[in-house]
Amino acid sequence: MAHPAVVIMAKVPYPGQVKTRLCPPLSSWQAASLARAFVFDKIAQVRTLTGARAALAYSPASGDDFFGDVAPDFTLIAQQGPDLSARLIHVVDYFLSLGDAGVLAIDSDTPTLPTAYLQQAIMLMADPAVDVVLGPSEDGGYYLIGMRTLQRTLFEDMPWSTAEVTPETLRRASVLGLNVAQVPPWFDVDTPADLARLKTALSVCDSAAPQHTRQVLLGLETSFE
Repeated sequence: MAHPAVVIMAKVPYPGQVKTRLCPPLSSWQAASLARAFVFDKIAQVRTLTGARAALAYSPASGDDFFGDVAPDFTLIAQQGPDLSARLIHVVDYFLSLGDAGVLAIDSDTPTLPTAYLQQAIMLMADPAVDVVLGPSEDGGYYLIGMRTLQRTLFEDMPWSTAEVTPETLRRASVLGLNVAQVPPWFDVDTPADLARLKTALSVCDSAAPQHTRQVLLGLETSFE
């Protein structure tokens, strides 16, 4: 029985190229260290999922050695295309071409996302009445999108990095007559305010907390006030 692929969209954590909106209060090296922890925790989370192919799409293409070392048990592909629209289209098309039952593309910027939300998304992908699965972010974007057939219109000319991404995705899906199922919203970590929220969340001892992120974040001496 074919399963959907759960594909982490991730960048190699090079200083100055990841989480730049967190600088300041972080230095470029601190931001890269945090981004690396996010990726490690997301990989660990996806490993716990059932009924899905664990996969990762990385950028830049030179990241094959890095991700081959940290996720040797994942199906790895390099992201392709000049922008996020093209890269998402390529990822969905690639894994559907392998015969997977669907594709769930997820971000790596939600370290405290409950694993149950991802497992719920996998279950929804098995429902023939559901065409698209969406995990909205609190900032108007989304941390997850899934589909069983490639819907290019949901990606092309999208106003990425704005509060209009989820509303526009839902509007386009409605026009196309697609049935969208949503899992609960969550917050991603893009801004200093998000970082302060994350620090507060991880200050409470919890064995289910993202351990790599906790270790890096609580070790930083920077004030997030």
